[in-house]
Amino acid sequence: MRNSYRGWVAAALSGIAAIGLMASSAGATDEQHTAQAAPSEPPAASHEAISPASAIAMRQSLQNLAGRFESALLLAHAAEHSAQLVAIAQPASLPASVGTAETSLHPVLADAQQLIADWPRLMAQQQYAQAQQRWQAVQQALRSNFPSDQVLAQPELRAMWLDRGTIVDAGSPQGLAQVFDRLAAAGINTVFVETVNAGYPIYPSRVAPQQNPLTQHWDPLAAAVELGKQRHIEVHAWVWTFAAGNQRHNQILGLPTTYPGPLISANPTWAGYDSQGNLLPPGQTKPFLDPANSEVRSYLLRLLNEIANRYDVAGIQLDYVRHPFQDPAAGRTFGYGLASRQQFERLTGVDPITLSPRSQALTPEQKRQQYLWAQWTTFRTRQISTFVADASAMLRRHHPQLVISAAVFAQSGHERRQKLQQDWEAWAERGDVDWIVLMSYAANTPQFEAMIRPWVVEATYDSTLVIPGIRLFDSAPEAVFDQIQALRDLPTVGYALFAADHFDTPMQTLLNDTQGPTAVLRSQPIPQQQPFAVAAIRYQTLQREWNWLLTHDQLAMDAAELNQWRLEADALSEQLELLSANPSRRRLAQVRSRLERLHTHLNHSVTISNANSGYRLRAWQHRLATIEQLLEYGMVRATE
Repeated sequence: MRNSYRGWVAAALSGIAAIGLMASSAGATDEQHTAQAAPSEPPAASHEAISPASAIAMRQSLQNLAGRFESALLLAHAAEHSAQLVAIAQPASLPASVGTAETSLHPVLADAQQLIADWPRLMAQQQYAQAQQRWQAVQQALRSNFPSDQVLAQPELRAMWLDRGTIVDAGSPQGLAQVFDRLAAAGINTVFVETVNAGYPIYPSRVAPQQNPLTQHWDPLAAAVELGKQRHIEVHAWVWTFAAGNQRHNQILGLPTTYPGPLISANPTWAGYDSQGNLLPPGQTKPFLDPANSEVRSYLLRLLNEIANRYDVAGIQLDYVRHPFQDPAAGRTFGYGLASRQQFERLTGVDPITLSPRSQALTPEQKRQQYLWAQWTTFRTRQISTFVADASAMLRRHHPQLVISAAVFAQSGHERRQKLQQDWEAWAERGDVDWIVLMSYAANTPQFEAMIRPWVVEATYDSTLVIPGIRLFDSAPEAVFDQIQALRDLPTVGYALFAADHFDTPMQTLLNDTQGPTAVLRSQPIPQQQPFAVAAIRYQTLQREWNWLLTHDQLAMDAAELNQWRLEADALSEQLELLSANPSRRRLAQVRSRLERLHTHLNHSVTISNANSGYRLRAWQHRLATIEQLLEYGMVRATE
């Protein structure tokens, strides 16, 4: 069920929401953690005319970058202010200028706000060359002056995928300790340890046929759990679910390229096939298991149970919970394992291998073909979704505090169901998973925001958290950092970085500088462990920002409204503290009621003295929505 609270917030924000970039529907390659296509950044400066669509995109890009810059400065300036709102006399009016050095946090920010204000006039007067030159100069100035030498992180979930290659290179508990030291210094508090890869567990298993030959001399998962505890880092076991082999891994092991992995090699009837009978579809490198096969499902459940029983992991992440990439329009489809074909034929009387996704609905037979193809897609999707539900029920029955997450693609639901049979919205809405971790990898922040907006702004899934993923490979540290900053102004509780093998020294230095000293980070609560405490701290940060703006005449409202808002805001802070100390449904209801009233004040009563006020108001609403997510998550976890 969708959260009605988020719907209320979305409606309230509709009047100030800016036009965003639309995500491309281009497909991804058959690599689970590779970049997906999304809109490119606005064009570089030139003397050519700027189209209306480009003008909107360029102004939006500038507003968002300036907003992130302002957020970072506000956090630093307000850090020493009291969280309790002050009662001050309001000026008759705010400063008339939208961006002078006197009214702005930084001269570069003043330039950006002035350009935002001038943009409609520049477009109306067709001053395209001047507009593009100023746009490019201001963007560069904002990036060059970004305060990356100060602590910008609030308590948040900061995750890293720890890949098999990095684990193998570590070679021992001592080598892995060095990896964990680097992660801890950078503020990482959650690690997804690649525990099952290409059909091989990295630990000595009693369920799987063979431990990964590259780790047979030690137990990396046991070492990771112990190292994580010593450094206050949660360790989650990252498991390849239906992908059962990898040609690249075969090369590392010196095996034939055609080797299907230890599972399918020992159990050929477990395999899935494409419509041409290929174990590996053309251009792809990983064989997949048949999710309808009862032996496959039993094996995977026993493997997950073994991990949860033998290792004190904080969570289990399901990866490759899908079929390989397909293109039904081109006749490239997958899922024709023996069990799937037999079960579908028993249900419908038709072998799915005889169906075509490209049949035109002209004749009765063609209409029948279309209907049956839709049923076949639903059948394959259901096999994957019911496995997720079964795995969740089994794990929670024995380990109720275990966090269950899924690494998934951020494409549209329709596209995923047609091309991957991955319907993760259903898993989230049913509560089968605690976290959805999006593989939302993009080359730049506009692409990234367009990719995640449908899932973190326009929808919510009750107590299931949506954690956007950011790629490190082929990305400059500044680009990664900008995406992290974007998330801090969106309704999310944190981020996940892919992956440790691309976590280089420049990236580590940037995170070390902006996420705080290790001693401070270790003392901070993290969302999945203390969601109510994190909600209280995040709200106090908002109060400090409001205080700073009020005392510097950059935020105003009617005197009576201000007094009421101050009382409401301070009362909410007190109630959040009480909820954190002693959770109850009554206190949660009180907090939510005050949150809703605070939203109303922000939407209708607050005036901000700059041309980018819309961004600031949206960011505050998004951050309040994050607090609501933490409250919902905390209450559900408290009752498990």
